[in-house]
Amino acid sequence: MRFKRRTLMQIADMICGNYPNESTNFVYRSSSFLTEFFADVETDYTHDGSTRQHWVADALEKILAEPHSGVGTVPWTFALVIQRLMDPEDAINEDSERLGALTILNASLAREGFEAYYASDSQCYLRHVATNTTTAPEHNPHRPFSAAEIERRTQLSAYLDNASEDELIEEILLPLFRQLGFHRVTAAGHKDKALEYGKDVWMKFTLPTQHVLYFGLQAKKGKLDASGVSRRGNTNISEIYNQTLMMLSHEIFDPEFGKRVLVDHAFIVAGGEITKQARNWLGNALDASQRRSVIFMDRNDILDLFVVTNLPLPTAALPDSTSWPDEPPF
Repeated sequence: MRFKRRTLMQIADMICGNYPNESTNFVYRSSSFLTEFFADVETDYTHDGSTRQHWVADALEKILAEPHSGVGTVPWTFALVIQRLMDPEDAINEDSERLGALTILNASLAREGFEAYYASDSQCYLRHVATNTTTAPEHNPHRPFSAAEIERRTQLSAYLDNASEDELIEEILLPLFRQLGFHRVTAAGHKDKALEYGKDVWMKFTLPTQHVLYFGLQAKKGKLDASGVSRRGNTNISEIYNQTLMMLSHEIFDPEFGKRVLVDHAFIVAGGEITKQARNWLGNALDASQRRSVIFMDRNDILDLFVVTNLPLPTAALPDSTSWPDEPPF
């Protein structure tokens, strides 16, 4: 996505607040406040002391060059820039809907075929006029991460080093799949090992056609390998084989429809690495129809998805969380 330089310079003026004091609708931002502005939208741009308008326009051009998916959309980071620029708390000489500021912004965005508007949550969003498409958050786990996102990913990885399988399921996988649009995400008796039938979680996903797909999930804490003797903390893929067969062949009861159904796909999720040999072994052991139903997710997949969906870290993963001893030190 590319905007005309004229448009970028005008939006840069709005971010800088380069308007006469008596008629301004935008907050004036000096060098340090420009750095703070871009930090608020989870970027690493730091003002270098150069001309503010040109520096901001250059930063916006780089943001618009970020990879993103969807016709008639801009990178989510640019949408966050507009959302931060139009924060209702920054209203000057107008109400929280900021009609004056919105008019100025839309005069520039119209040149690119976009329109800014306030939704019911009082946040400003970008809509492509021709396609009526609103830019939504990017959940692409393969996009470049910011420094803040890399730090969160590192903290979560350290948490997974010590998390139990129950914590992996309850603190990470359940909120993650709910955030990704799955519903009826239900833990299947993992703690007491009752009525699992090869799966720790079952859930379903509704397609745009309103057809429903059912998923079972088997989670393991550590690495999945195909070696003859697995090291401590690792799981041999042969142990997953029977659980996968049970998962694919055993019915689950969906209370929303009042009937029993088979799962369409099986997630094999590991808190560590799933080796290529393990994937190949399970693929060869299953028949063709079963093989197509298996989806693998290892630690890297979990970390990337958790970060891009912007889920809060578990309390134990936060850097200021403290594990208190059983007895006070006095």
